[in-house]
Amino acid sequence: MLSPETLERYRQMTNMERLKLSLKMTDESIPALFRGTPEQVARRFEQIRQENDERNFNMLTAIARTRKSS
Repeated sequence: MLSPETLERYRQMTNMERLKLSLKMTDESIPALFRGTPEQVARRFEQIRQENDERNFNMLTAIARTRKSS
């Protein structure tokens, strides 16, 4: 959970500043994704895929629910 101060700082950033921050954080995190044995890397990416699939399913379910109620 982010502190109120951090959230406020993010709100005050321009879109370009937020994008630069996101890209910097991504660049710093990518090497860790490929650390470990091939099996560990494969499990890590499988877990990411599963989490993305679950998130997409939940979003599509919510969208479908709102369309039915309108």
